[in-house]
Amino acid sequence: MLEQPASLDMFLQNTFEDIENKMKEMISDEKILSILKGGKRLRPLLGSIAFKVCTGGKEPSERYQKFLEGCVGVELAHGASLVHDDIIDGDLNRRGEPAFYIKTGIDNAILIGHKMLVTGFDLAVAHGEKIAKLYMEGWRGTLDGQLREINFNSKDLNDAKLSADSKFFQIYSKIIDLKTATLFSSACKAAAIWADVSEDLSNVLANYGREVGFAYQLADDLVDLEKGEMIDSVVLPLLSRLERRSIKNGSIKARALKKKLERNSSDIKKLYLDEIKKHVINAQRLSTEGIVPTNYYKPFLKEVPVYIINKMLKEINITI
Repeated sequence: MLEQPASLDMFLQNTFEDIENKMKEMISDEKILSILKGGKRLRPLLGSIAFKVCTGGKEPSERYQKFLEGCVGVELAHGASLVHDDIIDGDLNRRGEPAFYIKTGIDNAILIGHKMLVTGFDLAVAHGEKIAKLYMEGWRGTLDGQLREINFNSKDLNDAKLSADSKFFQIYSKIIDLKTATLFSSACKAAAIWADVSEDLSNVLANYGREVGFAYQLADDLVDLEKGEMIDSVVLPLLSRLERRSIKNGSIKARALKKKLERNSSDIKKLYLDEIKKHVINAQRLSTEGIVPTNYYKPFLKEVPVYIINKMLKEINITI
């Protein structure tokens, strides 16, 4: 058994390498590997902490290898969602390179994305009914979030505010919950299933993952907004779709809303940070519940949300 890592950073680095090695071992399709290349592996890394908290790091080697196989399935589903997102949003680049559909054509990209999903589902089925159902539930949530995003329209807005209680922010939050937080939640719950712990502990870790995923997406969007790259966030694709529809109807509501966002940028920044902190605090509270085993890895569960968020916000010189 490997020695316990001296820090969260070392633990994440070691686990990242294990996931990369397992991915290369299990996947031979070069196109799929090219899609997965350069990923942060945040979902399986978060799941790895949940797994180790459940086992105390005392799991047999074959159980850990089973967990790593599951990590590959998580990344296959996430990678497929990115391929399809780029097509839907018309994004030209992904991770510093041309988007996959730009390199291969839309037809190939759609089908390779489907192949990734099928491959991931094959892995999930091989791990038993619970994991297979969780895989389908996670993907269904992601699809529902995507559908809510692309079908967003002016009827979904009662006002032009971006505040925690506004109609816009409620819709935006629901999309994040489904599209991003669901996979974080599924990764943590799957880790608990692989560790063979109680349903109650599995649910606590699932809720924990959801809170971290929510905070992560808010931070990601805040970075985009602060860097002036709003088109890459969830907000502007929503507004862009609204604008295209509004133009046809002779309305300038979306343009007016964009201007209002710009005028209130400081308030919006505060809103984002407040919401990020709220979800991080929720995650930390869940990590310290009595049902969560007390062992060497438990502090990592509390530490990692701040670690992930601050690493992202460092781009715009903010910490929480």
